[in-house]
Amino acid sequence: MVGLRVLVLVVLAGALQAVGAALPPPERSYNILMLLPVSSKSHRNVFMPLATALTQRGHKVTMLSNHPPPEKNSKILFLEHGLKHFDPDALDTFAIMKDPSIMFNQFRTIFPLIAREIYDVPVVKELFEKRKEFDLIILNNMFNDALLPFVHERTFITITTGALDPRLSATMGNLQNPAYVASAMQDYPRPFSLYHRAKSVFMNIATDVIWRKNIVNPTQVEISQRFPSLPPIREIHRNLSLTLINSHFSAPFPIPLLPNQVEVGGMHIVEPKPLPKDLSDFLSGTTPVVYMSLGSVARSSAMPQEYKDIFFSAFAKLPYKVLWKFEEKPPKTAKNLLVQSWMPQQDILAHPNVKVFISHCGLLGAQEALHFGTPIIGLPLFGDQPKNAVELESAGVARKLSWLELNEQLLIDTIRDLIETSTYREKAEKISAAMKDRPLSAVETAVYYFGYKSYY
Repeated sequence: MVGLRVLVLVVLAGALQAVGAALPPPERSYNILMLLPVSSKSHRNVFMPLATALTQRGHKVTMLSNHPPPEKNSKILFLEHGLKHFDPDALDTFAIMKDPSIMFNQFRTIFPLIAREIYDVPVVKELFEKRKEFDLIILNNMFNDALLPFVHERTFITITTGALDPRLSATMGNLQNPAYVASAMQDYPRPFSLYHRAKSVFMNIATDVIWRKNIVNPTQVEISQRFPSLPPIREIHRNLSLTLINSHFSAPFPIPLLPNQVEVGGMHIVEPKPLPKDLSDFLSGTTPVVYMSLGSVARSSAMPQEYKDIFFSAFAKLPYKVLWKFEEKPPKTAKNLLVQSWMPQQDILAHPNVKVFISHCGLLGAQEALHFGTPIIGLPLFGDQPKNAVELESAGVARKLSWLELNEQLLIDTIRDLIETSTYREKAEKISAAMKDRPLSAVETAVYYFGYKSYY
């Protein structure tokens, strides 16, 4: 009898989930504008699932970014502003790793320049003139100051593609306590020591002052010259209605949020698909597999030769198979090594034989690894990657290594440790289960709050 009740509950739960996944079409169609003026492809990848879901529910979506339209163009209207001041593919990520000021100096130059030039771009000028025709405007939380005139006296929300920015959170009325909430650029191990708490407070204040002086104020000058009647962009930002945050409280640490700050981490993760035959054949059997990728911005082919030599030599000596996303023809190879310029990362991480993911710890890749319960070796380069790596290590699902200290034996020993020590996978699988245990999927949650905000 108990077994029958359990079966009935399982069936009912499945039915409710199916109903939630197939929500009826909305009562009316909304016209939505998404703005990603300065973004990487990974940022657009966070927007795409929501944009696709909205078009499937009958809404009209226009997306402006600094990228050409993807090959599979769906029903979304993609627009490219064409300004080439920021090119993620041209970033020397290994130089930035050694000197982070390179990135900041680039931002200090390009953001005011974009604010000066972007409204002269015909497609942007036309969009701006028609901005009141849009029912809702969705901004990328990062680097959006130049396009804030679009949302003056309009309903708008943001999508936080990375960690929640303390400055944005403060404008929404939620002042994050730096004594226990680290900003995106602070790679402090958990729990924070007294030193790290004090440093976090200082860094939050210093970062806000430096960013305002070098980025916000020069951008404000450009916008005020073009739109003299507009209020300051910081005041426009205060009208933000809702932010969808690319995080989840289980992966790996929660932060205090307000009702208008909603976590939708993992929107980009989809059900795994069958692997191509060459990859499927390589992954088959009982031998553990190591997968390495440095993402779309930090490419393996761009790393200095000394690091290439370390990886090729270490991989050849491992008793495991190795998949390596390497964007050019490799100078070396080994029997246990398969190198390709592109790989279906989520489908690979979902394979049970993949035991370790060597990653730069970009947020999307880290979320994918946790979703599929795969331990990580983190080799962060810049941005929020060091913080992601440290938090994953603090959660017991990763080992963080430094590029400056990397050598062949350290790499071999670390890979062996993650494969032979079961606690890494056990903790990763526990987080995986928590990430998946939601009343609605990440995309469904985002669609729900979009509808809630649009209606009310």
